[in-house]
Amino acid sequence: LQLVESGGGLVQPGGSLTLSCAVSGFTLDYYHIGWFRQAPGKEREGVSCISAYGSSTNYADSVKGRFTISREIAENTVYLQMNSLKPEDTAVYYCAAVHLTRTVLAGLTSSEYDYWGQGTQVTVSS
Repeated sequence: LQLVESGGGLVQPGGSLTLSCAVSGFTLDYYHIGWFRQAPGKEREGVSCISAYGSSTNYADSVKGRFTISREIAENTVYLQMNSLKPEDTAVYYCAAVHLTRTVLAGLTSSEYDYWGQGTQVTVSS
């Protein structure tokens, strides 16, 4: 099972980025996918998640109304659209996966996830 993030970069405050998480070796319909981030000197925090079958999504309070998680089954890819970016969104962003039999609902706790990508850097700065 492999997850590969892409789409990070440098963006000005108020700008937008779309992160991609391309998965291989498994089918999205059977795995919950979460996006997490870790800033220097801080703990990893959950940003958003989407359940297997795509039936539900969840967001951290800090990104509600600004970030949108979605997935494209045909491309085996999960996206994180990030709008109105703030300097405090600067972090390495990771996607992670867990089989739906391991946990009923997709959550924002990193310990719930079994498979991780390598991360992509997002820097919000003027």
